[in-house]
Amino acid sequence: MHVRARWTLILAAASVLACVFAVGCKGKSNGDIVVGSFLSMSGGTADFGTESKRGFDMAFEAANAAGGIKGRRLRLENLDDQGKAEEAGSAVNRLIDRNGAVAILGEVASSLSLVGGRIAQRRGVPMISPSSTNTQVTAIGDNVFRVCFIDPFQGYAMARFARETLHLQNVAIFTDVRSDYSKGLAESFRNEFTHAGGRIGVEQSYSQGDTDFGAQLTAIQAANVQAIFVPGYYQEVGNIARQARRLGLNVPLLGGDGWDSPQLRSIGGHDIEGSYYSNHFAPDNPTPRGRAFIEEFRRRYHQAPTSLAAQAFDAANILFDAMRRAPEITPAAIRTQLAATRNFPGVTGVISMDANRNPIKPAVVLRVGPTGDVFETTIEPR
Repeated sequence: MHVRARWTLILAAASVLACVFAVGCKGKSNGDIVVGSFLSMSGGTADFGTESKRGFDMAFEAANAAGGIKGRRLRLENLDDQGKAEEAGSAVNRLIDRNGAVAILGEVASSLSLVGGRIAQRRGVPMISPSSTNTQVTAIGDNVFRVCFIDPFQGYAMARFARETLHLQNVAIFTDVRSDYSKGLAESFRNEFTHAGGRIGVEQSYSQGDTDFGAQLTAIQAANVQAIFVPGYYQEVGNIARQARRLGLNVPLLGGDGWDSPQLRSIGGHDIEGSYYSNHFAPDNPTPRGRAFIEEFRRRYHQAPTSLAAQAFDAANILFDAMRRAPEITPAAIRTQLAATRNFPGVTGVISMDANRNPIKPAVVLRVGPTGDVFETTIEPR
């Protein structure tokens, strides 16, 4: 079967099954259902926004092609928060007040989801983050959800990989002190790695936007470590890799899902190759549903999707599934059904919401290769 035909068939089947179990699937149209999203479409993490928006767009287009929700068309209103906390807060308020959004999708960066999530919680509008892994995001309140695993598990996964697969004894930690994501991931890695018998030989810090890491890398080099755990975002990580190699510090870097961008390789070049990071999705080791998503994404954008695109696609579709099951399209009804999500067949795996509105799912570890990221292993939840 042709790739596009197979993709269309999968989406149509999913829509039919959703309607079978939905309440009022044949409800009358009453205008568009507006969903808001806030993403970093510009600034230092613009790749995160671009990739996530692609995933959202694919989900909305497919849902509307299958008839929308309860006979109503879905409309996505996306605002650029520029990677700034003040803009993130303003964006969520505007999406609710001006656009009439009944639910919010976003953000990627945990620091921005913390800002937007507090507003969504206060306004009583459900929010789903596709990719924010800091534990505090869903701790905000019962209106805030996510479809990604959280930092304690991600730190556990990379610590376990470092000790059991790479057999590392002595590792450095290099943290972005301006990022809640980075600090949380550093803490969980530190705890798990030392608990497993490893040693943190040295810790250094930087701030997002820095370009010179020479002093910190020199201190790390003096500690004779076997690897450097850098739980940051792709922009700084790529530069850290280049500067480390120029100093003769030729050990692998380890990191988290904040590395996931085509720009990582563009910035880091050959210097980032042979490093490893945890992620939610491996394009070269997909599920059957994931394979169909990858094929359609490649057809549209002429490249493999990042996990950000895949998780955005899952986040939107989990929202649509909750809307179909809800007795009415209101924030409160949608929130109730989001919390009841069980065994949803996403492209990143089967997703169920736990009592804290976090999914239980495995992590993958990817190796940065010369032409793409390569699946290394899967780390199951403990």
